[in-house]
Amino acid sequence: MELATPHMDSRRRTRAILLMLTAVALFAVMDTLLKMLSGHYPPMQVATLRGLSSLPLVLTWAIATAGVMPLLRVRWSLHLLRGVLGIAMMASFIYALKSLPLSTTYSIFFVAPLMITALSVPFLGEKVGPRRWTAIGIGLVGVLVVLRPTGEGVLSMAGLMVLVAALAYAISAITVRLLAKTDSVQAMMVWLLALMAIGAGALSAHEWVPVQREHWWLIAALGVAGALGQYAITLAFKIGEASLIAPLEYTALVWGVCLDLAIWGVLPDNVTWIGAAIIVASGLYLLKREKVHAEAEHP
Repeated sequence: MELATPHMDSRRRTRAILLMLTAVALFAVMDTLLKMLSGHYPPMQVATLRGLSSLPLVLTWAIATAGVMPLLRVRWSLHLLRGVLGIAMMASFIYALKSLPLSTTYSIFFVAPLMITALSVPFLGEKVGPRRWTAIGIGLVGVLVVLRPTGEGVLSMAGLMVLVAALAYAISAITVRLLAKTDSVQAMMVWLLALMAIGAGALSAHEWVPVQREHWWLIAALGVAGALGQYAITLAFKIGEASLIAPLEYTALVWGVCLDLAIWGVLPDNVTWIGAAIIVASGLYLLKREKVHAEAEHP
């Protein structure tokens, strides 16, 4: 057996970082395409197109790498719950994207990691110390700064829908921790997309709008970006330490600002920047404290 060397570890870390940066960029492209489609189709229909467009690619990869049986021997109750949460998250997020800039949407959505830590207490029985609770509280203050409920901020239905999407994402992340003990990554990816396509498709049937010919390339690009992004982030977390690569998710804000400026000609105002900085700083501190906590439990 070949022993790991510092050089090999360095290469693995570099590869994990590059994969995570690639995944974030691909998801930013995916969100841009969702925003473009949201101006022409109802949120539930766009959520359906999101699931359908990536499902063939992900299903092909899943069968090629794991076979069919691991996709069928799963904990159906948790997958169904995750499917419902996925539909709620995607539809809420798309609703928000229709009227909010990408950068503002990302700034609010960054509260999700804080929610995951808070929810791990009642759902997983994990212990969260006073420092991490303080970080969560400060992060929520950052959300209020972005929303500006007492001024002309983004405390609108769109802003609230981002919070709904973040909460659904956080609960879904908790279910992933439970499913990971018994089910394969392939099964989790396939059934999330399949249930999203089926569920959102049924809910959008009454208001379905025929897809325009000029939008088919957007849908195809959506499927490719979503599938490749999911594969890249899965591989990044597989080969790299979470404490190293998780903070790179915040580079989505850079992509959001650049894409907002390039496509829609808008930039965040100063108050949004301040709120985003508070949320990101809280998230980074929380990740640091979780690493210290994990090292203390498993020296």
